Amino acid sequence: MTGSEVSPSFRLAYVPGVTPTKWVRIWNERLPGVPLTLIAVSAAEAFDVLRGGGADAGFVRLPVDRTDLSAIPLYTETTVVMVPKDHVVAAVDEVSAEDLADDVVLHPLDDTLDWERRPGRTANERPATTADAVELVAAGVGLLVAPQSIARLHHRKDLTYRPVSDAPESRIALSWPQDETTELVEQFIGIVRGRTVNSSRGRPTPAQPKHKRPDTGGGGRKPAAGKSTGKSPRSGSGGSKGGKRGKPRRRS
Repeated sequence: MTGSEVSPSFRLAYVPGVTPTKWVRIWNERLPGVPLTLIAVSAAEAFDVLRGGGADAGFVRLPVDRTDLSAIPLYTETTVVMVPKDHVVAAVDEVSAEDLADDVVLHPLDDTLDWERRPGRTANERPATTADAVELVAAGVGLLVAPQSIARLHHRKDLTYRPVSDAPESRIALSWPQDETTELVEQFIGIVRGRTVNSSRGRPTPAQPKHKRPDTGGGGRKPAAGKSTGKSPRSGSGGSKGGKRGKPRRRS
C-alpha cells in the first residue's frame, strides 16, 4: 500500500434509543478488514452530521428531508409515558392521552414526537433535554411521553412506564447522503435488510467455471438447423413401416 492510499473504514451514526449491536456484529463477521466506528449523536444533530460528512450512514428518527438524504424506514416504536412507580398510572396496563389530562406532561426541547395537540398540562418551562426531563419525572414535577427505547435508555429503579394508545409513534430509519451511496453503504444496507452473504446484492462471489460436456461422438446431440446428419429419418424402431421409406438396403 502506498502512502497516498487510505484504508477503508465505515462510520455509523446513531441516535439515542437505537442499539446497533446486532448489525455491527454482522458487519465485523462479513468485513473483518473494514473497521466500523460508532458515532453517538442527538436526534437533532444527526442530519447535519450526515450532510457534513461526519458519518457514512446513520440510524435516525423520521421524518427525513429527502431533498439530499436517502432513507429506509426500519421499524416503529411504541410510545410510552414515564411515571414514578407510586403514580396511579403504574396500576394500569395502558393509558390514553386523555387519561393524562390532569397531569403536567413535560415536553423537552429535543422531543422527536410529532404532536398535533400535546397531552396534559403544560409545564412552566421546557427541559433542555430528555435526560433533564427524566430527572424532573423522578422529582415528581411531571410526566414524560417518549419512545419506549428512550424510556429503557433512561431506566431508573424509581420510575416505570406504560404504553400510550393514541400517542404519535416514532419511526427509526437508516439514512445516508443521496450522492454518497458508496459500496460500503450498500453493504450495510444489505446487512440491515437481512440479506445473506450470498444474496445477489450482497458481497460479490466469483463466477463458477463452466464445465464442458464430454464429447460422446454425437449421441444425444441435436444437429444444428439446416445441417444434415447423414441419416434418413425413420418412424419408430422398425424401419419405414407406416411412414416415409428409408434408404433401400443393398442385398449381400
